Amino acid sequence: ARRYSQTENKRLAIMRAATIIRKSLSFPKRLHHRVSKGIRNQTRRLATSTAIETTIPESMRAVVVTPPEGVDEKGRPRRPSPDALTLSSTVPTPKVGPEEVLIKVEAAGINRPDVLQRMGLYPPPPGHSDILGLEVAGTIVAVGDKVPPGSIQSSPSSSYLEIGARVLALANGGGYSEYCAVPYGQCLPIPENMNMITAGCVAETYFTVWHNLFQQSNIFGEHLQRGDSILIHGGTSGIGSTAIQMAKAFDITVYASAGSQEKCKACLDFGAEKAINYKTEDFVERINELTGGKGVNLVLDMVSGPYLPKNLEVLAVGGRLAIIGSLGGVRSEINMRNVMRRRLTIAGSTLRARNSAVKASIAAELREHVWPLLKDETMKIRIDTVFDMSEASKAHSLMESNAHIGKIALTWQHL
Repeated sequence: ARRYSQTENKRLAIMRAATIIRKSLSFPKRLHHRVSKGIRNQTRRLATSTAIETTIPESMRAVVVTPPEGVDEKGRPRRPSPDALTLSSTVPTPKVGPEEVLIKVEAAGINRPDVLQRMGLYPPPPGHSDILGLEVAGTIVAVGDKVPPGSIQSSPSSSYLEIGARVLALANGGGYSEYCAVPYGQCLPIPENMNMITAGCVAETYFTVWHNLFQQSNIFGEHLQRGDSILIHGGTSGIGSTAIQMAKAFDITVYASAGSQEKCKACLDFGAEKAINYKTEDFVERINELTGGKGVNLVLDMVSGPYLPKNLEVLAVGGRLAIIGSLGGVRSEINMRNVMRRRLTIAGSTLRARNSAVKASIAAELREHVWPLLKDETMKIRIDTVFDMSEASKAHSLMESNAHIGKIALTWQHL
């Protein structure tokens, strides 16, 4: 297997290696076909794994955070700025675990949690990589020995998760690197009409949006349904642009907020029924006007802080507030009688600390319900800017400026 798997024709290599192994064994002729098939299947995994793993380096390039020296005006350690991100070529390459695949990364998306982690405000859970990056796209170069056949369908001609498959994945950190080890259940096939850079900007936002819009419910077990309504804050962010399109695709009436007329227009282009400029309009008044005082069934919020009591005001009876960020602050004051009287649900969630089984369940539902929408381009990923991986500091500066519309990508393609 080692000898023949070095050839370019992997299929021929597997068959030749399997033939040699079969001829060295003794078994009844009536079992010839069954044994040959079993040997081919086992040799396929051994041959392809051995061939690729010999090319995986011990160290790799990755973006690392260099903590600044000194303290701030309050005597606290200084928070790393975007300039603290540098490219290192001596980072140990991750070892693939039994239920993981190793992906040679071609592109990765920038997300708000990356910025918080860089600043020391969102440390990775135990066992997760301390390298930034929660979504990647690339090619599988190694497969763990407990990854079952049939895990995903990487292409029409391949029905199992294999070396050479092009995948996008929700990573447990480690996205800003050349190689990233990912639990196999968090991988999905890249739609044929999608390039690698776009694919690298899918997983974190799509997993997060699907989980909060359709998997979670209010305290009475009621899920978002066709014909319901939603208010999405930050409508032109990666999360916001995805949520608008996904909700629209499932016949949800979408209202969105944004901070400029240009961004409000982008929200409408993504599919929002109405867009509210929060700098010039009171979104509580506007939502009450637009819904005839009924309110919306769900608010998707990444601001929190002063938005919390206002979000509760725009919810319909039995409505749900899904908090996925706290850009506006972590403290607020609310009227609990209003919450009780109108049977409101306030729910917070972060996806990062959830176990692989939860993430795999989201991946399975995305593939069933959302992947067809990507294939027929009912839903699209808008890429604002693409940076080389060596320019991660510029990418973080753009993210912090809030000047982008859609996703920000990093790529190795030019390095």
